Amino acid sequence: MDDSSSALDYKTDANLRRALACDMADTTVITVAQRISSVKDCDVIIVLDEGRIIGIGKHEYLLDTCAEYKEISESQMGGAFVE
Repeated sequence: MDDSSSALDYKTDANLRRALACDMADTTVITVAQRISSVKDCDVIIVLDEGRIIGIGKHEYLLDTCAEYKEISESQMGGAFVE
């Protein structure tokens, strides 16, 4: 899914992510997104910067290890997520 939820409000985005988690539990989904809330529950997140991988891991791990990911997360959500 390419930037699958960029036009959705956060509540609708959260509902979509929950529905996908239930309906596609045994399916691999690759999502290209700029909104952190769209990927924060993924099993693996790959952070790219100008085509280079600068971070790989889960949301919490990337907050601690990838400054760019943390900066984007804080700028988008003020450090918190609305569900």
